[in-house]
Amino acid sequence: MTQPDLSSLAPRQGPYFDVLVIGGGAAGLYSALSIPPQWRIGLVTKDTLSISASDWAQGGIAAAIGVDDAVSLHVADTLVAGAGLCDAQAVEHLASKAAPCIQRLVDLGVAFDRTEGQLAMTLEAAHSRRRVLHAADTTGRAIVSILAEAVLQRPNITVFESAFALDLWMVEGRCRGALVAHNQQLQWLSAQATVLATGGGGQVYAQTTNPTASTGDGVAMAWRAGAQLRDLEFVQFHPTSLAEPGAPPFLISEAVRGEGAHLVDRQGYRFAFDYHADGELAPRDVVSRAIFHHLQKTGDSRVWLDMRPIPRDRLQYRFPNILQVCRTWGCDPLSDPVPVSPAAHYWMGGITTDLSSQTTIPGLYAVGENASTGVHGANRLASNSLLECLVYGAELVNLPLISGDNRDRQAPTVEVSVLDEAALLWPQNTAEDALATIHQQREHLTQLMWDAAAISRDQARLEGAIAALSQGRTEWQQHPWQALHRLSPGQTYPLPDTLDWPLVRAWGELGNLYDIAWLILNSAAFRTESRGGHFRQDYPQPSPQWQVHTVVVGDRWEKSSPVDG
Repeated sequence: MTQPDLSSLAPRQGPYFDVLVIGGGAAGLYSALSIPPQWRIGLVTKDTLSISASDWAQGGIAAAIGVDDAVSLHVADTLVAGAGLCDAQAVEHLASKAAPCIQRLVDLGVAFDRTEGQLAMTLEAAHSRRRVLHAADTTGRAIVSILAEAVLQRPNITVFESAFALDLWMVEGRCRGALVAHNQQLQWLSAQATVLATGGGGQVYAQTTNPTASTGDGVAMAWRAGAQLRDLEFVQFHPTSLAEPGAPPFLISEAVRGEGAHLVDRQGYRFAFDYHADGELAPRDVVSRAIFHHLQKTGDSRVWLDMRPIPRDRLQYRFPNILQVCRTWGCDPLSDPVPVSPAAHYWMGGITTDLSSQTTIPGLYAVGENASTGVHGANRLASNSLLECLVYGAELVNLPLISGDNRDRQAPTVEVSVLDEAALLWPQNTAEDALATIHQQREHLTQLMWDAAAISRDQARLEGAIAALSQGRTEWQQHPWQALHRLSPGQTYPLPDTLDWPLVRAWGELGNLYDIAWLILNSAAFRTESRGGHFRQDYPQPSPQWQVHTVVVGDRWEKSSPVDG
């Protein structure tokens, strides 16, 4: 890894890369590693390389590599879960490219579980075969740590940690890089190709299994730049987030249910079969709604996951991290059922991309959860998300880049400019007061979204939330810091001491959350049916007229042509 000493990159020229990757999770890391090593790569991450939603992934990674499995079976399971909105070509691409991606992870050193020397595979909800690979119950962490180590060994990759991308750099309709806050300055980082791999937007909800960094940054930036977005109403709510009082939401993988755990209510009744014939192994959205409706019926605030049907040795071997976290919060799965409730987990919608991960903006690509590849449709099949990061990140090996002298002549000149510090002052007296205000606004926004646009929705609550959010966004857009979105490209702006890194990040994230909340609410109101991860109490059934994508560009919502998914 090259340290980000930007003064050394090009005399008299701005920070220039062949490819700028924004995001340090599995999608961003694998994308950077897939790009041929002759290209100069900048990788921007808000945290350190190890903090991402993929780092939190417990369930595993799906691949049809077992002797009793086939690509066609994996495709079929994915299409069924996607509820009619999958792109069959994208799904075929995902499933058929799984084996080489898994082999590359093994070659890099990812220690997947094995049985008698062979890769061990687990059954998960809505899969017809055991095809999910694991590294105990911390698969995401195992993959991300290995990928991060490989990135740090690459001399052509410059990593910007604790760096926040505010906006994309657009020149005549083409993306040329991004505006990034790093080391107490704002800089326009130039690149031939920019890759958004910022993850999802789960933090827009009050209850989520996502890390605090999952604030929809890539989707919001792409939307502001004019990219086409798709299917933003489809949000997957994980059925079993730890609901112990005082504990933060912690995902208890559905692999636990795949191994035999039962969902029970306060009376010990296995209620999931009242809502679907597959009970606990039904698709995630079905199980989440079953819990939601059962809680409405009983008046309770949580249900319980009973892991005791799983053999004790198997439970300890497969889920050591889950056991440890549960015990930390005062419940022992070996002896008692664990309290759980649903939480926002995965965003199926995102930035529209093709099989090459290209967005509708030239020079802009998207990989991972912030992309809408067509793989997930209306509802993601368990453990397809990590695979999607790899398969579609690998497509970047074929980026159309210009080499040599032609590339160097495109590098723009950068001047250092001074921000008008007086014009950027907060109404609050101190940075601490400003952070407290942002935190309060963020809490209000996420509760609004949880109440109006979570597991069960209806027009009245959606319209009420849109009205409330419109007022909040109007006030937010008048904030003096909005001037940072209007800075002249190609210049470097040292940040005054009053605008420190935590404040810049918190402000930027809240702005992105406002944008994606607006997009989700309007998309949910636009689709007057129920399908996959989008459930409307006032339109509880799927409609053939809505077997289409919801397409968003700017403030326009439209239906796509019919989907043969």
